[in-house]
Amino acid sequence: MVGGRKRSWQRLGKRMKAAIIVEGDINPDGFDVPVIGIAADMGAHDSGQHRHLRHQLLFSAAGSITIELDSTLCLLPPRRAAWIPAGMPHRAMMRGVMAYRSLYFLDIAPLSALPLQIVEVNPLLFEIIERMAFWPWEMSADQQASLLTVFCEEMQAARSEDWQLRFPADARLSAWLERVQNGELPPRLNLLAKQVGACECTISRIFISETGMNYQSWRQQCAC
Repeated sequence: MVGGRKRSWQRLGKRMKAAIIVEGDINPDGFDVPVIGIAADMGAHDSGQHRHLRHQLLFSAAGSITIELDSTLCLLPPRRAAWIPAGMPHRAMMRGVMAYRSLYFLDIAPLSALPLQIVEVNPLLFEIIERMAFWPWEMSADQQASLLTVFCEEMQAARSEDWQLRFPADARLSAWLERVQNGELPPRLNLLAKQVGACECTISRIFISETGMNYQSWRQQCAC
């Protein structure tokens, strides 16, 4: 996508960026500039499992995002950002209206050294994310350089937080967990016991042993 067509998309601004997200028409790996930004006001959405050649910063100014990584869910509350290294398979699920921001970065130092993590977004980092999310896609690398330097400094200094939600591995729960991973909300403990054919005490022991939390706490986090 080049030349006049790209410039016309820039003029359409935020509304067109939202449409691009929903329709999946943009491939951030197909650009040469260091940073590609996307901003959209979104409703329910499931990205499906995928990966990028670029590093991704995923952020919601309002509303929560659930990120699936293998046997782990990462819960991304508002004003937190997920850093997803290049090449890592992941899936993003959104249940309500949210202010979605996604930034894609070339594999450059010091970003290449950052691990998978969820970080607190301070006011300065928030303003940087907001500005980058609305950058025109044809902005040159030289124009991006100064703010990208500040972004790298803020990401290196950002405080990491643990919002991981682990899945139990017990085979009796596997079919139900597959439905949860596909967007089904976890039921109350007594209803889950009926679904999987195990007593409430057994399910409680499984969750405490394999996830480190009781079922009710796990359910509340999963439903965020």
